[in-house]
Amino acid sequence: MCWSATADLVAGAGLLALGGVAVARVRRRRDLPLAALPLLLGAHQIVEAFVWDAGGGSGAATVAWTVIALPLLAVWVPAGVWCAAPPSARRGVAFTLAVGVATAVPLAYGIAAGPVTAEIRGHRVGYLVDLPYPPVLIAGYLVATIGALLLSGDRRLRALGAVVAVGAAVCFALWRLEFVSTWCAFAAVCSTMLFGWALAPRPRRAVR
Repeated sequence: MCWSATADLVAGAGLLALGGVAVARVRRRRDLPLAALPLLLGAHQIVEAFVWDAGGGSGAATVAWTVIALPLLAVWVPAGVWCAAPPSARRGVAFTLAVGVATAVPLAYGIAAGPVTAEIRGHRVGYLVDLPYPPVLIAGYLVATIGALLLSGDRRLRALGAVVAVGAAVCFALWRLEFVSTWCAFAAVCSTMLFGWALAPRPRRAVR
């Protein structure tokens, strides 16, 4: 969460607790990957607390944070939405998953090739990764993550996608150089909306 290591720890602990309850009480097995997203994002915030404590740099915490933020989430979010989506929405979500996989490959390669560094900039953290065609990869990342939610066929997930999309625009406008870290923090907080989604009853399929 930008602002401090303490803020990251508090936010991370809260998300872990909320995500744990959501996973334990989720109504359908195929909803588990998406219900577990707050757990992943909570761990992500705690990892960033270690980045703060290290003063940035290129240590293990920086690399771990970047792996979760970039290639992992680009695949996890659309894959989780695809698992939870009704059959009528799966084709559109499958497209975003394909975009996510195609985007995750160069992201993962860029991280593996290195260097990956973090810079503490006041109350924010900037992450630097040498990537080819950054605008194309950012567009693919947003299509995979936000697009999957908007095409999910579920009103709660569409609402989450809309909120996260607005957050992405605001973070880019205000903190362009720290866009990745600020938007990830915003998305992590927004993922609390998945708690209500995970516990909500699902409409049953008609039996013919």
